Order: sequence, then C-alpha cells, then structure tokens
Amino acid sequence: MDWEKLLCSERLGDKHYEPRPNRSIFIQDHDRIVFSAPFRRLANKTQVQPLYEHDHVHHRLIHSVEVSSVGRSLAMRIGNWLEETHRIASGESNSLANIVQAACVAHDIGNPPPSGHSGEAAMGDWFAEKFDDAKGIMAEVEDQHRSEFVRFEGNAQGFRIISRLEMYRNDGGMRLSKATLGAFTKYPTTSAVRESIVGNGNVEYVGLKKFGIFSSEIELFKEAANSLGLPEEVDRIGNWWRRHPLVFIVEAADDICYNIVDLEDAFTTGELPFDTVRGLLHEAANNPNRDVSRLSPAEHIALLRALSIGAAVESCVEAFKTNYNAIMAGTFSNSLADTGPMASVFAKMKTLSRDQVFTARRKTELEVSGRRVIGNVMSGVLPVFDDLFKVKWDQDGLSDHTRQLARALDLDLRDVTDAERALHALADFGYD
Repeated sequence: MDWEKLLCSERLGDKHYEPRPNRSIFIQDHDRIVFSAPFRRLANKTQVQPLYEHDHVHHRLIHSVEVSSVGRSLAMRIGNWLEETHRIASGESNSLANIVQAACVAHDIGNPPPSGHSGEAAMGDWFAEKFDDAKGIMAEVEDQHRSEFVRFEGNAQGFRIISRLEMYRNDGGMRLSKATLGAFTKYPTTSAVRESIVGNGNVEYVGLKKFGIFSSEIELFKEAANSLGLPEEVDRIGNWWRRHPLVFIVEAADDICYNIVDLEDAFTTGELPFDTVRGLLHEAANNPNRDVSRLSPAEHIALLRALSIGAAVESCVEAFKTNYNAIMAGTFSNSLADTGPMASVFAKMKTLSRDQVFTARRKTELEVSGRRVIGNVMSGVLPVFDDLFKVKWDQDGLSDHTRQLARALDLDLRDVTDAERALHALADFGYD
C-alpha cells in the first residue's frame, strides 16, 4: 500500500470538493462527526459499566472522546517516525493524526442503545427469532442477506450511518474523506462474503473476524477502497479488502482505553478492590517510584491510569514499527496491543475484566432489561413495515392507524421499497 493514496482527501459523494487552505478536510471530518446527532446519542449508551447514578464512570461518548485523544497521540508519534524515515512527506504526520482522531471519535457510533455490544446481540436474536417463524416481510428477505441481520453488527451500522444516513442522505452521508472512512472500517467485508470464506472455522485474517459493511453499502466502501488503494481479495460470491494501516492505530487506541479505563471504573463502582487495580496498573505503568502518601485512593488510581496509558502508547508505537512491513503489505493479522512490549499486561487486564467485571450482577441485570426493551420496541414497530409490504410499498395505501403510528414514532420510510430496506429502516429506528 502507498501512503499517498492511503491519505486520500477526496470526499465520498462530493466530487467537486475543494480543500480549504486554513482548515484540513480531516479536521472537518472530526467536526462533522462530533456535531452529529448519532454522536450525541452515544451519551445514552454504556461502555462496560451500566449507567450508574453518579457521573464518575464512562459512557460511550466520553469513551469515544478519550479514544480519539489517545489515537491522535499514537498517530502523531507514528507519523513523526514515518517522516523521519522518509516514508511519508514532511508535515503528513498531522494528516495521520487528524484522520485517526476522526475515525476514533466515530468508532462506536454504530453501537445500539442502550447497552452497546449486548444491544447488538439482542437485535440479532430478535431477527433470528422472526426469521425462524418467517411471516410478512421476514419471509421476503433472501437467505444470503439474512445473516447480516441475525449477526447484527454495530461496525456495519456505523459505516451505514456515516456513509449514507447522516447529513446528505443517500448521497455520501456525512461526506467524510475516504481516508477517514478507510481508517474507520475494521472489518472490510460483508456478512455473506465473510461466511463464505470463514464459515465456522478459524479466522486467518483479523479483518475477517467480523463483518463491517452491509450489502446495502458495499458499493460506497468499494469506491473508497479503490481510491485508497486497499488490496482487494476475490471470493466466489464477492470481494473483500485488506485493512487500511491506520485501522490498527484506531484499534490500539480503543484497546488502550477500554482495558485501562475499565479497571478504573470497576474500582470506582466497588467491583474491584483498590489493591487489585493498583497492582495491575502499577505494573502497566512500569512500576513507577513516586510519593503517593498524600493522594486519596481515587487520586492514586487516576495517576496510575494516566501513566499506564502513556506506557501503552509507547508499546503500541513500537509494535507498529516492528510490524510495519506486514501492515503495509496487508498481511499483519493481530492487534498492536497484543504484539507490543505490554502484551502480557494487556492479557492480564482482559482476563480480570472478563472474570470479574463483565459478570457483575448489576451489569447483567441491566443488560437483560435492555434486551427486553429492544425486543419490545422492534416488535412494536414491525407491523408498520408489514403493512407497507401488503400495499406494495406505497405509503399512500397505508391505513389511517398505520400512518398515525408512523408519524407518532417519526419513522423514516423514504427509502423503504423492499423487504431488506424495510429491515434496515427498522434497525435504523432503534438508533434514534
């Protein structure tokens, strides 16, 4: 891959865009995302901890801002190294930092409310149940497209939001730069292509662990990928792409924040004791020798969290340098967090969170409640789309009751002309 193409500043859906001399397009990307309604809605979605009565723990919006800060630092450090080794032009480190910051701030924009990743599972299970007893529009969806609903994926919904739904609907969406779109897309494949390659076997390439593009948006990603020069792989039912190198930096920033900050949150909520969190963060921060006698326990943990993030940034920068050739060839198939000097510490953090934080009773109770809410909402809205199917997608033919319900819920039916689009519109409603 070539950096000149990878830093492509063309806007999706805006062929006549002309760069402004006093404002980078990549900074504009960041600002468009931050001022968007989907980004604001992240304040109503949890990180790992449920929404508590106090404001000391993280929700998705704060997490996204923190990830963008860490991502910018990572990208600037790596960009400076690329400049020093003459791999990119002088000054392009700023472009790297701005692209990564924009992609980071958007990275969770596709997670459904109210509970993020558990909400994805809830939506997928709801779709699976309805397909098992296929009636109405559910019976009309082709088998090859059902998997992208049954295995509903927030990464794909995020790409749909930023490339189609928000701002310039069906005309480039937010019209972000193609470089930012590439850096955003962790899993550059559709569900059908991924299943054709992977099935139930081992995943040989990290970009195929999940799918990150719905079939409805594949042509939009293809346009971006072609401009970026991403390596394209051919499968019998469709194509997929190797990751943009900046994806690994975005992913590393996310890994750093959720691994380290989740421990601080777990201490704040009382789910992990001080000594446990202090010990692990002290190790992550390279065992600093500081006078902490005047610090409260919370201040002590906050200090170690800050030092740990700094050490983790250094670790991931080194991992990028070490694996640079494989990353640029599209063959690197790991995370920077898991291959840098801090890999063993990250492994301990993940084990601790999995065993003692993710299974906390309050978190489980609220996830169960959130699952019930999502199911009830989707079941309540489905009849509108079934009725629209019965009148052959002609909104004028809807009954007064159905039209009234659609207006009351502010359902967006503009693009609903077949069953697949109807289910996407139903899922889109779940994000409003």
